[in-house]
Formats: sequence, structure tokens, C-alpha cells
Amino acid sequence: MGNDATHRHDAATWSPLDSDDWYTTRNATTALRDALLSAGLEKDFPYLRAEMNAFGQGLVELGRISPATAERLAELLRLALTAGLRRLEESGAEPPEHRRGKD
Repeated sequence: MGNDATHRHDAATWSPLDSDDWYTTRNATTALRDALLSAGLEKDFPYLRAEMNAFGQGLVELGRISPATAERLAELLRLALTAGLRRLEESGAEPPEHRRGKD
């Protein structure tokens, strides 16, 4: 029980900087930020940030977005998926199976 992760750090000494999850979360948030910048969506995600919850799990907060931003993001994802599938077809590789609802 003394070796349990919850007993190693109390609220006064625990820091997200002590966690690999923090750096993983921060790097993922930075990668998403860079992609949004490339797409011209930097002002459309004002709540984007890296966070840690009370259990020390890293989370990327996207926040609320406008319907127009949601439509643009959906279109970008559709274009990326189409381009990826087209590239697979051109290379002769088998496309991955889509497993909607089969987890």
C-alpha cells in the first residue's frame, strides 16, 4: 500500500511535470495546434489546451467550436481520408477494414 502511486505524492508535492503523460499530452496538443494553423483554423479553437485530470491522465481539451468550424473540420477529415485511401489504391496496398461498431 505504501508503494501505491497515490501514496507516493500528496496534493502538496505532486506536479504534472513529474509525469510522462504530461509531456505526451503537451506534444499531442502541439501537433494538433500546428495542423490547425496549417489549415487556417488557429482562431477557431480558442479552448485548445493540454490538461491533466485528477487521476494524472493527460487530456487534450478542444473546447466548443462554432457549427461553421465543425463543418470545416469535418470536410478536412473527409478530404484527408479520401486522399489516404486514394494513395493506398495507387500503391496497390489493401485498404484497412473499417470497423465501425465492431470493437
